[in-house]
Amino acid sequence: MHYQAAEYSWGYYMPAVRSMASDPLERVLRVASESAVVIFSVSSCCMCHAVKRLFCGMGVNPTVFELDQDPRGKEIERALMRLLGNSPGTVPVVFIGGKLIGAMDRVMASHINGTLVPLLKEAGALWL
Repeated sequence: MHYQAAEYSWGYYMPAVRSMASDPLERVLRVASESAVVIFSVSSCCMCHAVKRLFCGMGVNPTVFELDQDPRGKEIERALMRLLGNSPGTVPVVFIGGKLIGAMDRVMASHINGTLVPLLKEAGALWL
């Protein structure tokens, strides 16, 4: 199912499914490994919106997991905090090719220094 927000399509929205892994960290890693680009987001977060726009503007169709639309979203957010070293303001969190890239600051740094596009190509998210 396509996830639609206003007029923009961010890619695929990951709906809550009860049969998913019981451990939140295991669930994060499994979801992150299933698509070329996965963004863990909160639908009302302006930085999440910005990172989704960045990827869509580059022609990437990310899988978006909206934490505020999942009953276990807070648990998953805590698991993401552990992965990021307990840094506050965890969202958005981006995985490319199953590898943790990080929050917005790391994504933007990769974009600015020119390493983001090669990562996206290697993961199969960009073809050009």
